[in-house]
Amino acid sequence: MIHTLLFDLGNVLIPFELTRGYRAFETSTGLPAQLVAERLTSTDLYQRYEAGLVSTPEFHKSISEVLQVEIPMEELRSAWNAIFFPDPTVNPELLIKLKENYRLVLLSNTNELHFEWLRERYDFLQLFDAFTLSYEVGAMKPERLIFEDALSKARCAPEECFYTDDILKYVETARTLGIHAQQFTGEDRLREHLTAAGVRY
Repeated sequence: MIHTLLFDLGNVLIPFELTRGYRAFETSTGLPAQLVAERLTSTDLYQRYEAGLVSTPEFHKSISEVLQVEIPMEELRSAWNAIFFPDPTVNPELLIKLKENYRLVLLSNTNELHFEWLRERYDFLQLFDAFTLSYEVGAMKPERLIFEDALSKARCAPEECFYTDDILKYVETARTLGIHAQQFTGEDRLREHLTAAGVRY
């Protein structure tokens, strides 16, 4: 029997697209979006920030160095979070119904600037009982440590957890831990997976 539902964040609950961010940086820095993309992807700064190896002030300083343009913190915050679309992927009403019978845990590779911004704008994130965030845990999916942190917050056995993620590799890792995991491909398919797992909503 399922007792806890684990959800990924990006492109499961809230859709995003990196090119939106590159275009936003183009507006704030004057650099072509393609050049912004090339400079940002030429380093591992993004991964290190999400893994909690770089603080937000350090990230601010480093991204200005990488782009070779001074960016005020508020402009960075705005451009960095421009990747997200305004409407969620999953109807929040589904989460409200699930909350009535299950513990909800968010399991995400993310960073401080993203998560603080999202919590300010998406009220349904308040429905979650606990958060396992890569930058806080110091580990990123598909590392085992981040899943173990989520399981500790699930407060039940792995086989009593249902997990959905849009990235198949992460789903497969969860399965090796005994978690009932399914790849997210849309809300309709998610509902089918939940029903098949015996989840009531």
